[in-house]
Amino acid sequence: MKSSGLKIFGGILAVIVGIALICIFYSISTKNSFISMREDINQGQANVEVALQRRADLIPNLVATVKGYATHEEKVFTEIAEARSKLAGSINSGDINKISQANDELSAALSRLLVVKEAYPELKANENFTALMDELAGTENRIAIARRDYNDIVRKYNAKIQRFPASIIANSNGFEKVDYFTSQEGANIAPTVDIGQ
Repeated sequence: MKSSGLKIFGGILAVIVGIALICIFYSISTKNSFISMREDINQGQANVEVALQRRADLIPNLVATVKGYATHEEKVFTEIAEARSKLAGSINSGDINKISQANDELSAALSRLLVVKEAYPELKANENFTALMDELAGTENRIAIARRDYNDIVRKYNAKIQRFPASIIANSNGFEKVDYFTSQEGANIAPTVDIGQ
């Protein structure tokens, strides 16, 4: 009778230990998964920032080229300089919402600059201007891809930290929802980079 009771106790103990080990391994695996996803988000944000910085670095050359033809468009040049400066500051802050807002402001200022070129046919024929516009168009594509990739990993991460039972591990380890890279209302209209003659 004693050995039968001992076997039952041993079996129950083995099941409890087995369940505890499964829970521990699941917790460790899930936490490591959150850490990996969080690093993917950080990398995605860095990729967006690099693409935005590349565009910001192209703009002074573009402005200088336009200034040679359109000297009386000083208001547009000032708006671009201010927006570019604000974007640089927001990139340094690392706050994705500030970066998004500053990006929208720079896009709006840049679109005003691109409208200026329509008034100056000789500017559109300038080879340097055309090359800069090609680079800008390529950079805009890089920004769009980087934003899409960033938002995709954020979507996966945000969904995972809210699903049960992973949500328990996320909450107990301080993994919080991450903001998407969004645009302000009306900013979904990309700057025109038409270089047609």
